Amino acid sequence: MALLVDRVRGHWRIAAGLLFNLLVSICIVFLNKWIYVYHGFPNMSLTLVHFVVTWLGLYICQKLDIFAPKSLPPSRLLLLALSFCGFVVFTNLSLQNNTIGTYQLAKAMTTPVIIAIQTFCYQKTFSTRIQLTLIPITLGVILNSYYDVKFNFLGMVFAALGVLVTSLYQVAPMSSAMLLVAVPFFEPVFGEGGIFGPWSVSALLMVLLSGVIAFMVNLSIYWIIGNTSPVTYNMFGHFKFCITLFGGYVLFKDPLSINQALGILCTLFGILAYTHFKLSEQEGSRSKLAQRP
Repeated sequence: MALLVDRVRGHWRIAAGLLFNLLVSICIVFLNKWIYVYHGFPNMSLTLVHFVVTWLGLYICQKLDIFAPKSLPPSRLLLLALSFCGFVVFTNLSLQNNTIGTYQLAKAMTTPVIIAIQTFCYQKTFSTRIQLTLIPITLGVILNSYYDVKFNFLGMVFAALGVLVTSLYQVAPMSSAMLLVAVPFFEPVFGEGGIFGPWSVSALLMVLLSGVIAFMVNLSIYWIIGNTSPVTYNMFGHFKFCITLFGGYVLFKDPLSINQALGILCTLFGILAYTHFKLSEQEGSRSKLAQRP
């Protein structure tokens, strides 16, 4: 009986963690888009706020003994921190300049780019069925982008850069320092449109809330990875993908043509097929290792 109670308790704990991650992951996308559209807060400055709040949150967690930090030489962290900065800045720029649908679908191109990098740079091979899943993913993204009535060339450039940097990236304090140095060269610091400009109280509160939610997103992702299986994590990611797309069209009244809808379904099919085949191959590899004498 006690074992059953512990199992039920564990399932409820995982369900609560997944629900929390779902809420904060969707909220951060919509909140950031709202800040860009209705307040015009500068992109890199918002990213800097995210990094600083995340660093403060992790520092508090460390002091509360929630986790034990690991130290690495600064030289080894430099490239990781640079790619992390690029990953967050370019994906936020993509969100700022694209509809939520195009922003969300563009991120799906990370999988084909990672496979291309591993194939041509590291001579890694992939099965035919894995390679075939890249066709509907890429085709769906192209369909959605081509028929997006709010198509923005600059937005697509930022989306492409975000995908490339994300593919290369796969912490916070060093990234914060880098952005702190870079922001004055790309955005005003004081006066109209600057991070220390005459913003309304509501705008500042939303920016601060965005930073807190960004910290919660990162923390909950690590918790999910550590407490669930790869299947659960991937399937839950697909569910968030669909909910975010739907919410974007509802909240921001983004137009959705039939061709765009077909593109979304095509990309989603490709992502699901890739996940299924990839997890099947990983399970097969583990079974073969277990059968060895």
